[in-house]
Amino acid sequence: MTNVVRTTCPYCGVGCGVKAQPTENGYEISGDEQHPANFGRLCVKGAALGETVGLEGRLLHPEINGERVEWEAALDETARRLQGIIDEFGPKAVAFYASGQLLTEDYYAANKLMKGFIGTGNIDTNSRLCMSSAVVGYKRAFGADFVPCSYEDLEQTDLIVLAGSNAAWAHPVLYQRLVKAKQQRPHMKVVVIDPRRTATCDIADLHLALRPGSDAALFVGLLNVLPPPEPNAFDEQTAALEIAAGWTLEKTADFCQMKSEDVQTFWQWFAQADRAMTLYTMGINQSSSGSDKCNAIINVHLASGKIGRDGCGPFSLTGQPNAMGGREVGGLANQLACHMNFEPADIALLRRFWGSERIAETPGLMAVELFDAIGRGEVKAVWIMGTNPLVSLPDSSRVVQALANCPLVIVSDVVCETDTSRFATVKFPALAWGEKNGTVTNSERRISRQRAFLPAPGEARADWWIISQIAQRLGYGEAFNWQHPHEIFCEHAALSGYENNGTRAFDISGLATLDREQYDALEPVRWPVTSNVNTTFKSWRANGRFQLLPVEPALPQVNADRSYPLILNSGRIRDQWHTMTRTGNVPRLMQHVNMPFLEIHPTDAKSYGVTNNELVRTASRCGGMVAKVLMSENQLPGNVFAPMHWNQQFARKGQINGLVDSVCDPHSGQPESKQTAVRIQRWQPAWCGEIFAREDIVFTDDIQWWKQATSGVQHFLCAADSNAQAWIETLAVGRGWQLQTASGDGEFYHVLAWQNGELQLAFYSANAWPEISAAAVVAAFEQAPPTVAERHRLLAGKAAGTAVDTGATVCSCFGVGEKTIRAAIASGCKSVSLLGEKLRCGTNCGSCIPELKALLK
Repeated sequence: MTNVVRTTCPYCGVGCGVKAQPTENGYEISGDEQHPANFGRLCVKGAALGETVGLEGRLLHPEINGERVEWEAALDETARRLQGIIDEFGPKAVAFYASGQLLTEDYYAANKLMKGFIGTGNIDTNSRLCMSSAVVGYKRAFGADFVPCSYEDLEQTDLIVLAGSNAAWAHPVLYQRLVKAKQQRPHMKVVVIDPRRTATCDIADLHLALRPGSDAALFVGLLNVLPPPEPNAFDEQTAALEIAAGWTLEKTADFCQMKSEDVQTFWQWFAQADRAMTLYTMGINQSSSGSDKCNAIINVHLASGKIGRDGCGPFSLTGQPNAMGGREVGGLANQLACHMNFEPADIALLRRFWGSERIAETPGLMAVELFDAIGRGEVKAVWIMGTNPLVSLPDSSRVVQALANCPLVIVSDVVCETDTSRFATVKFPALAWGEKNGTVTNSERRISRQRAFLPAPGEARADWWIISQIAQRLGYGEAFNWQHPHEIFCEHAALSGYENNGTRAFDISGLATLDREQYDALEPVRWPVTSNVNTTFKSWRANGRFQLLPVEPALPQVNADRSYPLILNSGRIRDQWHTMTRTGNVPRLMQHVNMPFLEIHPTDAKSYGVTNNELVRTASRCGGMVAKVLMSENQLPGNVFAPMHWNQQFARKGQINGLVDSVCDPHSGQPESKQTAVRIQRWQPAWCGEIFAREDIVFTDDIQWWKQATSGVQHFLCAADSNAQAWIETLAVGRGWQLQTASGDGEFYHVLAWQNGELQLAFYSANAWPEISAAAVVAAFEQAPPTVAERHRLLAGKAAGTAVDTGATVCSCFGVGEKTIRAAIASGCKSVSLLGEKLRCGTNCGSCIPELKALLK
């Protein structure tokens, strides 16, 4: 194909290759069959990337205090104010907060400016919230942040252990690779360790629904039953084994609140497997003892020899597209560039390479403590790049107070309005996916190119360019005089090999001499990339030995009590990404789950008097939210689950991290986002409804609302205790609308508002959620129903003629609804493959297959 641009998906850490081909109506997005991360497969989010590249809601021009300004004025004023704060209060009064959404070149520039020239360690990243515990685990065991696994290993192993990972939804393409590997290796066993029964359990031979936060005990106990390693094979081996000796089968099962036979089965399978892999992510990392949990996992792989060879190893799956790249350039506050540390030799090396005497000599503030320092007034300027900390950080009310009182808040973003940007003094318009040019590194250490196929819109600029312009105005121009990301990448690669000689794991010096053409054509490659040293897996600790870290299992710091009797877990859903700034605006990605939900076991639902689809208020000691009840036996009694994605742009009160306390792991600084003590209360509003409108809708403060991405109209679910009719009539006042209404004994109230024959507003409310055909309503805004009878059907919320209600969307790739699937099953489609042949569901990304199987049952 001609004019096809090969690039990389901007979502999870799988790092899928993507092809963008121009069409008459935009770009066709498809998977790149040549990319070794995905071989052409995309999840539903990746497949919908072409629907995210519009300019609606984009930040296209620099702003100061909400007013558009020229670039020169924005840069000059920002640099002047930063310099003034540094002069008066010192470099530690400024901070950067970066993102795994940045490209490596952007990240490198930001870290170099802060740690190399401003001279403080105060640059941290939202990756702190997802994988910093994994970094600590690897560094303590190996002496380096080195992930000793590849995706190919998944196809060569005998046992897969998924710990705290709902890969079916969080890493769908990788999960489908697991599914295929299991089909091709019938002897392969899969163990899922998770308090919830998730979609990932669809391929599990054993699901260990353990007590939330008790994971470390499973692996410490496993270490106890493994054949002991040779004497003195590892550092701290004796201490680690002595602790493990106390974790008998009975003690472990009791601690984890599981059946002894299930624990024993897991241990036997691991011990007997010739090759085993443990895949872990947020359920392990987001803990007050997450670093120790990571080391407990690494310990059993070291002790059993199931590491450093094909089909073996502890594999941390990163959540963001370039969390790994951020780790490489020093994007975490407690590391320096290229995996160097705050040690005299590394600091001196950076002085020589960068030619700067201002290298930071001590670690900076990690994410949670950084925003606490802003709140105390110690940090007086913060530059937030490509992230939305007011939604993603725990205890968001404290983040609000901190940013509200911060003298200088700089935000670089692609979106004009976010929860965070409303506190911005300065807004810089950044390039988005499809416009950016650079590199990212995925979970298996594979560097891939993100290539631009769209022109820069408005006055948007690359993040590295914005950073370099500020650096030049601060007086560091010679060190930041880049003209293209190729130059930054080569500098980064050269630094990785500078005075290295095998002493640091991260080394891509073999790429340091790429010319511009070679950089543009760079194929995906796993690091290290060097011809000078042995690249086999080894220990990079000073004494050349691996470490078995002594781990004493600990439960979460937060406990349920009489006031807050339930434990809340949070996580991702299938079709949304982070704080929804991209995916939340794609209509088909909102069809599977259209509002925040609270998953609860039927026993608990009965205790609290709630049932499916009812609304509940959920509160912790930090904050509250409103969500819809989803009863499920997949949830452990005493525990509830809610998705993390909703924010103030998509819901009035749907922000999950507003409930989470800012308890952190003392080693990694990663918040304990998986366990929060909460209470719930049934809320029976006076009405629940849906509203559609041509223009923006003004909600009164008493109405809860949830935005629905819908083409051509404003669309919201909403609920309130106030009078619906009074609110709608207030909206209609002075607009010249003709109102067509229907109501019934206070049980429902429907309104259509017409003007010059065009539908302006449609509102449907009832005592419970009204059942309407949203597609028919949206179509009426484009083409008004021609007959009175059809308008009456529209007023009732029904489609015209014989249109069929397909039910809630199950397959987002092809828009297949639950009712359609049930009808196909009733007609004889008794397997997933037959459903795929008839309806196409399950034949693209595969994420809906677990739900198809559930419907078949």
